[in-house]
Amino acid sequence: MADSVLYEVSDGLATITINRPDAMNAMNTEAKVALREAVREAATDTAVRAVLLTAAGRAFCVGQDLKEHIGSLAADREAGTGQTMSTVREHYNPIVRALTGMPKPVVAGVNGAAAGAGLGFALAADYRVVADTAKFNTSFAGVALTADSGVSWTLPRVIGPGRAADLLLFPRNITAQEAYDLGIANKVVPAAELAAEAARVARALAEGPTLAYAALKESLAYAAEHSLDEALDKEDELQGRAGASEDHTIAVEAFIAKEKPKYLGR
Repeated sequence: MADSVLYEVSDGLATITINRPDAMNAMNTEAKVALREAVREAATDTAVRAVLLTAAGRAFCVGQDLKEHIGSLAADREAGTGQTMSTVREHYNPIVRALTGMPKPVVAGVNGAAAGAGLGFALAADYRVVADTAKFNTSFAGVALTADSGVSWTLPRVIGPGRAADLLLFPRNITAQEAYDLGIANKVVPAAELAAEAARVARALAEGPTLAYAALKESLAYAAEHSLDEALDKEDELQGRAGASEDHTIAVEAFIAKEKPKYLGR
């Protein structure tokens, strides 16, 4: 794994840290490839039961590294190609697909500015713990681009289509408190407590009934695109699967015994 993204697994929790603090964790090609591979590894590693996505320094991720980007655009013009924008297909889309589609919960520990693709990464997580000093910005229209990194899909589902259109058409900084009020942040904590609290939330999920969490993710994603009748059928299917798990039996036995369940993730 490249130094621009750090990857560590401990007791079922994979911690992925974007590590370009001097560039406010802007995504150059190396970082995009490393993040894509780290997220894919976490998604497929059976030892991983939850994921914490966070960043080093004072920013979460400010999106595309525009210093690298401008050079790529110049090379495209000289060669008469459009290779630069293939990064959406090659990097950003796979990252977001892996975050949203993995059968395990993902927590974003948003330590600072999250803009453009950085906002997309945060929205692709299932739960967002946010430092009180953090800010969010769609930023795309500010550099004459449209939304990518799933923002056109995730943002309207989190805050509603009208508010999403406002933030996309008129990019501005959203404070942590406003992000909480809008539903972007699930929890806001003092900046000094962000790392510990995000890790606490992620570890609690890693120790929880991860098969049930996977079913919840699948159920929510399915219901967003289907009718009530179809969603009810999907709930029936998924509940049958969850009810047959060892974790369900463990939970019921622990409830009757008035003990804390110790889940196995199966």
